[in-house]
Amino acid sequence: MAQIIISKKAGRRIKLVFFLILSVLLVTICVKRFGHLPRATHLTGWLLLSLMLILALYNGRKKIPFLPLATSKGWLQFHIYAGFFTLLLFLGHLHFRLPTGGVECTLAVLYSLVMVSGFVGLFISRSFPKRLTSRGGEVIFEKIPIIRRDFREKAEALALKSIPEAQASTLADFYVSELSDFFSGAQNFWTHLLENRGPLNRLLKKIEDVSRFLNEKERAVMIQIAELVRQKDGLDYHRTLQLTLKLWLFVHIPLTYSLLILSFVHLVLVYAFSGGTG
Repeated sequence: MAQIIISKKAGRRIKLVFFLILSVLLVTICVKRFGHLPRATHLTGWLLLSLMLILALYNGRKKIPFLPLATSKGWLQFHIYAGFFTLLLFLGHLHFRLPTGGVECTLAVLYSLVMVSGFVGLFISRSFPKRLTSRGGEVIFEKIPIIRRDFREKAEALALKSIPEAQASTLADFYVSELSDFFSGAQNFWTHLLENRGPLNRLLKKIEDVSRFLNEKERAVMIQIAELVRQKDGLDYHRTLQLTLKLWLFVHIPLTYSLLILSFVHLVLVYAFSGGTG
């Protein structure tokens, strides 16, 4: 196992070294020898556009996993390194200066948004699966509303059950005032995203406080409700992280296609105003 881990680390280091070598070469060419290269702007522009088209194919590759087009992991690694490489191509294409003109500025803004969303996606795709594993087994996103409804029905049944058994409505009243909203829908999106368990701890503290005034039978029921609260909180946690991953795709992919479309417009305008020479 240790040898496998070392081998993986060595492979990543080799890829990183290769990427750094390409980066240094590109920066050296653009900064020191840019003026000596014929039509270097066209070259970097075509390379950048071609690479962005290849990167856009990654989403299509995920939708057709049965085709022999390399592994999804291999595509992901290429996507990450090639994405970094486009940054250098983009800067080289601009001569490391700020863009001018409406189309060029819009392209720069779109590219920046795609790159930033890519960095965000890289972070959450690497960190969220580990966080989800730490909070229980896999939960299918589409089944979350069904599971949430099951938790709510169980909690309500326990609260109602306590009334005839204890001859008191203390627990049922507490459920209505403190837990009904909690079980009715998804809660605490931002605190789950930031790994903050404050809301859960405060709710459990309220349960602990009211339990002191309950009789033995009511406390037994409250223990079951507290466990449902923990499970419901874990379900909300899974929903938050999985929803964030899905929402990120709805941001990154449309931005990518918008960038490609505007890049083609930019290409047409460049060749149109240059008289078709290239």
